[in-house]
Amino acid sequence: MIASDVTLSQDTVMRLSKPVPRYTSYPSTPHFNNDADGESYGNWLSELNEAATLSLYLHIPFCDRLCWFCACHTKHTLKYAPIRKYLTALLAEIRWVSEKLGGKGKVTSIHLGGGSPSLLKPEDLEELRVALQSGFRIDPDVEVSIEMDPNDLTGEQLDGMAAFGMTRASFGIQDFNPQVQATINRIQTFEQTANCIHAVRERGIGSINLDVLYGLPHQTTETVLDTVAQVLSLAPDRIALFGYAHVPWMKKHQTMIEERVLPGVLERFEQQAAAARLISRSGYESVGFDHFARPHDKLALAARTGKLRRNFQGYTDDRASALIGLGASAIGRFPQGYVQNVTATSVYEAQVLGGRAATSKGHCLSTEDLRRAWLIEELLCRFQVDIDAAADGNPDLLRAFLRDIDVLTNSEARTLLSWNGKTFGLAEQARPFVRHFAAAFDSYLARQTSRHSSAI
Repeated sequence: MIASDVTLSQDTVMRLSKPVPRYTSYPSTPHFNNDADGESYGNWLSELNEAATLSLYLHIPFCDRLCWFCACHTKHTLKYAPIRKYLTALLAEIRWVSEKLGGKGKVTSIHLGGGSPSLLKPEDLEELRVALQSGFRIDPDVEVSIEMDPNDLTGEQLDGMAAFGMTRASFGIQDFNPQVQATINRIQTFEQTANCIHAVRERGIGSINLDVLYGLPHQTTETVLDTVAQVLSLAPDRIALFGYAHVPWMKKHQTMIEERVLPGVLERFEQQAAAARLISRSGYESVGFDHFARPHDKLALAARTGKLRRNFQGYTDDRASALIGLGASAIGRFPQGYVQNVTATSVYEAQVLGGRAATSKGHCLSTEDLRRAWLIEELLCRFQVDIDAAADGNPDLLRAFLRDIDVLTNSEARTLLSWNGKTFGLAEQARPFVRHFAAAFDSYLARQTSRHSSAI
């Protein structure tokens, strides 16, 4: 058993906050290679089972402003022509993928992400809807989630999203504090956001997700709590509480943010803990280490019933057999491995309009990869894992897992762990740092030279 009164010292917080991958995939994307190419991707699509369930992710990599905190693959544009050109390529990729599928599978989830999908015109969304319906077998109860920026939205665009079939709207809040917003170049008032959410609900969209960040420049615990209180007043169904990932070596525009005004590790931990307490006390159930949902929400139900999953959008109740990524930089996951599309929109357009796969890299999953991926996902979703089940009868792998656990249980963090020879688990106080413990089972981590953001 783990003592419930274990208190984290400042030294412990500092140790557990060392940079590690987000583990939205295993192995993480820096370990993707050239093993999975366009030919592999085509074969994986054609080999899917007739009864497979499919999740589609469509990436719209354009924004009409450049937010300095953002780590997504996006392009800044104030013109419509590049968006139209890109959409033509996206429609071509949809046709290529659907031809390889040959009518197999059923789409149970569609997610439009960005960038800012709300830059699409209603006629663009209608064209996309027709293409998807022509190329895929869509479940009548398909869930359709769309990310949107209140600065982009008009009533006409919201009508177009509703006609597209949107069932969940996702808004990036980040922070409502004016000083923080100015520093990250993301001006978005509470009133503006509230009006957009009201307009979404007026159109019968019953599910709202709001993203909040801590660890941003000039944030304090008090300002984070002010933002969270305003977010709660909007009564979203889901809240994602993310730590700002400062990765200027990957995203050069983040150099616009002065590091001296960023909260330190201990401040980030205090902000996260205070915000999580306020959200939980307001009737939301904790889902994983950074999501919250109302008890009636399917995400909360998935967490309660052991059906929670994790993919490139974070925690999800989506249990589809395969994730198909469409658009520049989009990532797909199949039983055989991962594929990622080329990032540069010009190269993406040239490839798909030339009749080729958009793939740039990927990873073919070994048996060991699959078992380690299962273990890490279990730990991130449930904070405990059956080690025998993870090894799945492989004695060499079981011994490797036991060695990993031995290192952890002999570390200074041992008071935060439980181990009975079968089940490995984390104390509640350790859950915000679950990625730190998951990293102990990552056989690729020691081999890589890539850098990551803080574990808190």
